Amino acid sequence: MTVKLSLASLNDVAATASVPTYDRATLSAGIVHFGVGNFHRAHQAIYLDDLFNAGEDHDWGIIGAGVLPSDSVMRDKLAAQDYLTTVVEQDNNKSGARVTQPMIDMLPVGDPEAVIAGLADPRVRIVSMTITEGGYFIDASGEFNPDHPAIVTDGNEPLAPKTVFGLIVAGLKARRAAGLKPFTVMSCDNIPHNGKVTASAVVGTARLSDPEFADWIAANVAFPNAMVDRITPATSEREISHCLETYGIDDNWPVYCEEFKQWVLEDNFPAGRPALEKVGVQFVADVSPYEHMKIRILNGGHAALAYPAALLDIHFVHEAMNDPDIRAFLGKLERDEIIPIVPQVPDTNLNEYYEIIERRFSNPKIADTIPRLAHDGSNRQPKFILPSTADNLAQGNDVVGLALVSALWCQYLLGETDSGRPIPATDPNLGRVKSAARQAASNPDAFLALGDVFGSLGSNDLFRVRFAQALSALQANGVRSTLKAYVSGGLGDVRATPT
Repeated sequence: MTVKLSLASLNDVAATASVPTYDRATLSAGIVHFGVGNFHRAHQAIYLDDLFNAGEDHDWGIIGAGVLPSDSVMRDKLAAQDYLTTVVEQDNNKSGARVTQPMIDMLPVGDPEAVIAGLADPRVRIVSMTITEGGYFIDASGEFNPDHPAIVTDGNEPLAPKTVFGLIVAGLKARRAAGLKPFTVMSCDNIPHNGKVTASAVVGTARLSDPEFADWIAANVAFPNAMVDRITPATSEREISHCLETYGIDDNWPVYCEEFKQWVLEDNFPAGRPALEKVGVQFVADVSPYEHMKIRILNGGHAALAYPAALLDIHFVHEAMNDPDIRAFLGKLERDEIIPIVPQVPDTNLNEYYEIIERRFSNPKIADTIPRLAHDGSNRQPKFILPSTADNLAQGNDVVGLALVSALWCQYLLGETDSGRPIPATDPNLGRVKSAARQAASNPDAFLALGDVFGSLGSNDLFRVRFAQALSALQANGVRSTLKAYVSGGLGDVRATPT
């Protein structure tokens, strides 16, 4: 028997999945969250659901929000099932489903007046977001770009904003006009110093239309930094069918994720916060060591294995980890060029942390895909790979492996695997980066001239040489032989002579 997910069907759903122990009617709004995609529903929403199940803080219910067409689609799917979500947690040796219900409503997408009114609700004390790395309008140096067309438009039309940051500015202005305290703005995205980055985006957007108010935001609004972690693949018909066939739950958009989750958060919430420490969130004075570790080792690892796997016709992450050449390449890269430059984290052994990541990446039940990791390289490379490159060069270290990662991305952008199959590469800047990759076949420096990606690294002599060597090896010998050469030490055995 199958059951269509809804509040009315929870008793039936309980036969195959755990269900909330609290009455959703007891929740009231406390948080507006932009981007109710899979990661949010497998992470922040899970922690809140756990807290509500414990009978705590029912005045922190979630109101969803969004700005993209996909957010409107998600709103329709979730509204049709009373904003419930089936979350299937899959470890290597076990699986289990649960239904969560911390979301109580979602604001209309494309209706700025309604969203601003929602943000001005005096019950709302936190505005959080999961908008992916590319949604912050930052350049290669990590700085907010106020000249982006979408931001310029919001600066010219502050009463009808279309970006998350324009809406937040308008919401804060409405609260100040009503004599309400500002809400705390909390990023849940994988960006170094995500609170600081978010503050720059919000203040920078406000400054385009009202410099005085921008200064007020900078002085009065809290933007705590956070480190978030849980591998959460995109939902496809595969997951929808599996949920239906395995658990008998007809869910419009179930979320599949690994069992592991982590959230480290700076305790800076002047307007109050839920007692998330009771359900496993780690509150610290400075999240920097934790986010540095996670972004460099885990996200960097994902970004590093994506392109050799794609070029070798591998679709799933666990399949890539089962490939001995890719696994050896990633292990050497992490241990030789990434982990040694990550500052020590309190009570954490970084090599043991990587061993946990290897196990997580190898989980066959997650079915995380290489196309998901390879997507948006022009935004992910500057955040997850190139900072490690820059730090190594600053310390006088070689970058044979990290330069190979950049060369693999360049090769991937050409759109063909080593076996000749087409690659449907996706990137918000695809036309421009693909053109540079084609030019790199005869002039490697043409790719490194992508200033918004490589910044000053593009003119570093050692990096230029190592990139050219790696790209030449890929073109002449293919991916597998090049990976083997790197692992054996042969790729960098020629002394680099900067030109």
